[in-house]
This record gives sequence, structure tokens and C-alpha cells, in this order.
Amino acid sequence: MTSTQPLVSILIPAYNCQDWIADTLRSASAQTWPHKEIIVVDDGSTDQTLAVAQRFASRDITVVTQKNQGAAAARNKAFSLSRGEYIQWLDADDFLSATKIARQMTAMSESPDKLRLLSSGWAHFLYRPRLAAFKPTSLWCDLTQAEWLIRKMAENLHMQTATWLVSRELTEKAGPWDTRLLGDDDGEYFCRVLLASNGVRFVPGPSVYYRAAGTGSLSYIAASRRKVEAHFLSMKMHIDYLHSVERSRRANEACVRYLNNWAIYFYPEHIDVFEQMRDLAESLGGKLDVPALSWKYAWIRSLFGWKAAKRFQIMAPALRWNLTRRFDKFMAQREGPIAVEKLP
Repeated sequence: MTSTQPLVSILIPAYNCQDWIADTLRSASAQTWPHKEIIVVDDGSTDQTLAVAQRFASRDITVVTQKNQGAAAARNKAFSLSRGEYIQWLDADDFLSATKIARQMTAMSESPDKLRLLSSGWAHFLYRPRLAAFKPTSLWCDLTQAEWLIRKMAENLHMQTATWLVSRELTEKAGPWDTRLLGDDDGEYFCRVLLASNGVRFVPGPSVYYRAAGTGSLSYIAASRRKVEAHFLSMKMHIDYLHSVERSRRANEACVRYLNNWAIYFYPEHIDVFEQMRDLAESLGGKLDVPALSWKYAWIRSLFGWKAAKRFQIMAPALRWNLTRRFDKFMAQREGPIAVEKLP
């Protein structure tokens, strides 16, 4: 270990991930950047997550547990325990390429600015990370604060949590994770990090392997009133964040597209929230449309109504997704253990 190099803290919130946490910890340990610490906060798991993580406890790997409070609270706890000059967030079922942190730290040393936010490439996988396809978006480049937010909101894009590498100064300037948000807490959090930064520097190359959770996104929010209200709060905060750095026609247009992109999450189950979104769109000089369903389900709408058609639109891809997951899991079991240390 080279003590003269900056210490990087890899912070991992964990909840009921007994099948994944070991490989995630191997991935973190395999980072070629030598001066690192790894902190796992078990958020009151009811399975064997804590026991599995504790097998890895060492001088460089700290494992603690707390009463279940949610991912945001677990991340705040992990940061409070960390000592690193730079922070690497990592979910407990994802992987990092072995050189991810080293490449980003090299980029930082070439142009030192601790208020510069570093990002990197990422891709989905199910059970076999070698099949992950890294497909660049318009966020995969150096960007100003305003340009990053406009592209994210207008094009319905995001950067996965682990893509970022953040200095401690920037992390403290942004403030803690918002424990009120039951979903999209990472989206809201990194908006604040971005606003506290001097812009984004993108470091090319495969870096983050993100385990896709499922296709239930359309039903995930609508099923819970608390999640609906929390997500709409996050959306309003996104709009305020963008307006804090740019008030322009293009910024307003991006906000209206953002509202339209997400309207289907709320309509028709939570029509009161949809109406609030419509009023917000009009205040921005735009219009919120009734969400459109795929043409394949138009006949269901005509016979049984909008809600039934929406349910079918959710169920069909969910069925295909489950079949795909089962096949990929079967193939992964045949191929044997994942060599996370060799991920490019």
C-alpha cells in the first residue's frame, strides 16, 4: 500500500443480498488502486448478508450493521465511518472493472481539481457480466452542470451510482443522502453533487457492471402512495436544481419533456399528482399529455379501459424478462463462478 497516494473509500450499503455481496466485495478488493478502504453497512438484512460480508472483514474491510432504515441512511452511515479523500459508491450487487478507480484517479492527477466530478461508462447485466454491452449516451462526455442536467432530463438518461468518483470536499459540500426519498434518491443526490461541482469529467472505458433488477418500473411507483409522493418530490427538486443554474427556454422545454417521460408512472392511479404535474408543465410554458400506450394494447383499452391496458403493457415485458433471467441464471450456473477480478 502506498500511503502517499490518496485514500479512496468504497462505500457499500447492503440489504438482503446474500447471493451477491461476496462477489461485489471481491470486485472492490480487486481494484488496482492500492490505497483503499471498503466499508459495508448492512441495513438490517433478514437473510445471511451480514454473515457473508463479515467473512471478508479485515484491516481494509469494515462491516457494520444497523436497524433497517433504507439505502440512503445506510450510505450516510458508511460515509460517516469513512476516511478517504475520494468516495466510491457501490451497490451490493454490482461490480467495478479492476482499473475503474485507478483510471479515474489518474485523470484527476492529470488535471487536479477536487471539485471536478468524475464519471465513467456502465452497462447492465443479469447474471453474466461478460455479456454487458457498454452503449454510450449523450452523458458520456465532459459536461457543464446545466448541460448535464438538460440532457438527463430531456432524454430520460442517468448515470449509475457507481460510475461517479467524488472527492471528500465535494461530498461534504453536497450534503447527505435524502432519507425521505424512497426511489430515485441517487438521481436527486447526484444532482446536488453536480451543482456543488465544477462540472463533469468523463473517463472513458468500461467501468461499472450494473445488475438489472427487473422490468417492474411502471408498477413500482404506482403501487405505493408513499413512493408516488417521494418520487414526485424528487422530480420537483430536479426542476429546481436545473433552474438554479439555468433559466431559459431550452431548460423549461427539458423540464416539460421530463414530466411527460414520467407521467405514465402516475396516470391514472394517482390522478391528483398527474394534475399537479400538468399545472407544473403549464407554468413552464408547456403541456402535459395523457400518457400513450403501445399500439399493441389499444384493443385492450377499447374493451376494458386504460388501467387494464396498462397492466397488460406491464405484464408482457415482465414475463419475457423473467424467462430471460431464468435462462441467463441457468447459463451462469453452467459457466461457474464469476471472475470479478478480471473484469475489463
